Amino acid sequence: MGTIGLDGNLFNKMIIAGANALNRRKPEIDAMNVFPVPDGDTGTNMSFTVLAAARETNQLSTPNISDAAKAASGGALRGARGNSGVILSQLFRGFAKGLDGVAVARTADLAKACAQAVETAYKAVMKPKEGTILTIARAISEQAAVSAAVTDDIETFMEEILAHADKTLAKTPEMLPELRQAGVEDAGGKGLLVVLEGALRGLRADSAEPLLETAAASGVAPPVAANAAAMASGDIHFAYCTEFFVHVKNVTEEAENHFKQYLESTGDSIVAVADEELIKIHVHTNHPGSVLEKALLIGSLSHLKIENMRLQHTSLINFSLESKSPENKNADHNHEKKGEKKDVGFAAVSLGGGFKELFLNLGVDEVIEGGQTMNPSAEDILRAVERINAAAVFILPNNKNIILAAEQAAQLCADKTAVVLPTRSIPQGLTSVISYAPAYSLEENQTIMRRAMEKTRTGQVTRAVRNTKMDGQEIHTGDCLCMLDGKIISVRRDPQEGAKELINRMITPDVEIIGLYYGAETSEEQAQAAAAYARERYPEHEVEVFYGGQPVYHYIISAE
Repeated sequence: MGTIGLDGNLFNKMIIAGANALNRRKPEIDAMNVFPVPDGDTGTNMSFTVLAAARETNQLSTPNISDAAKAASGGALRGARGNSGVILSQLFRGFAKGLDGVAVARTADLAKACAQAVETAYKAVMKPKEGTILTIARAISEQAAVSAAVTDDIETFMEEILAHADKTLAKTPEMLPELRQAGVEDAGGKGLLVVLEGALRGLRADSAEPLLETAAASGVAPPVAANAAAMASGDIHFAYCTEFFVHVKNVTEEAENHFKQYLESTGDSIVAVADEELIKIHVHTNHPGSVLEKALLIGSLSHLKIENMRLQHTSLINFSLESKSPENKNADHNHEKKGEKKDVGFAAVSLGGGFKELFLNLGVDEVIEGGQTMNPSAEDILRAVERINAAAVFILPNNKNIILAAEQAAQLCADKTAVVLPTRSIPQGLTSVISYAPAYSLEENQTIMRRAMEKTRTGQVTRAVRNTKMDGQEIHTGDCLCMLDGKIISVRRDPQEGAKELINRMITPDVEIIGLYYGAETSEEQAQAAAAYARERYPEHEVEVFYGGQPVYHYIISAE
């Protein structure tokens, strides 16, 4: 007879087996990269995420699957890396919601949890795309509903789910042109199936596997929610910045929506982000007392903070573009690290010693090591933000695959306002910091910095790691790829030719400055030669050369 009930201990056994399976096969998932560049990290990101989930369940011995699923969700939320890892963490979160209050799950319970997982994950992505991990998760949920109606056996249930999801995965190249061009299936969807395949083996095994730790266990912080990334720009019409947590239990969706509607009627810059038992509120209002009274109708309050923004407006930090010498900026940075509270701080993700020094010299408080091939987790970003002694912190992910993790870190931040500026490259991050104007409010700076970011174009020169064909171009292993704003625009023989090609493509009438950031595999002489080419051909433009020290990319080029 098969397994008809899944308790917490058996769930833990399955999660560990799933994490181990993905850990073993992550190089295979990493290699399923759409672009033939050496930065495929989907398998690695998902592996770290599910490992964090397994680590939490492994520390909790419980026969209650609801508690085990919540533990896995908390671990995944904090350990999530990259877009694929964040989406996976949201699947864990929704799955835990669907099992809330369940002691031993049957197939019908698991089907319900799968449906909740898909709903939660789709909501977490601003513009969901089909042919991705979301599509595979939905296929799993759809088959789970069908199988649960005809079988109580969990092994049979999972076998049928995997068979259906595998067929859907094979169709992903038909859904996404990028996958079809590259001749690969979706890496995130494949990673999810590998986890489930491992979980099924764990279910069938006579004994539990030891968890294969690929990274040192990290401390955990309580999962709370906050998100200040949606603050509106404008003048200070509402004087009091009001923040607090509402501890809720069994609150109805109608009551929660009614409270949000009240907030909209009494203030602006509203953020109301919730997990299962906690709502983080941020609102600018002229009547904070009334807001608190309304909140008490749905739960108890904690972590209250009310600040008069008109008074704050006159005490901004002394951070000026007039002081650009490295000596002065390093002195300011060290001074701030002594613990003096300031209004606004900065945390930036970057990889390469040169880039780190550039960010620190511009006044960035925390540089989080990471980027292509090494995405930091939501908890890595959260810890950096928490180390900054400031009332508000701008987070600069500087990579499109880190934005979701940064937003998740902002949601977990409890003691300060965390604002994610969705910078997609290091040059965008540098430009954003330079454009920061201390005389303006947080909301106004968010608008100013975002505009500066959006005007900055980024070119990259790297090597192809496999043969493929994209946009009608034949690409062979070792070719030099010229990428502009994430798209391959040309293929050249060597990095120097690639740099010249990008410079020619990036110089337009509205561009004033070209920045050449050379990487660990490029010499200063080579970089200066590329700059000399640009100055000779485009004498009316300013050309600057910096050492970035980045791996993977011979050059990162900015146009402003």
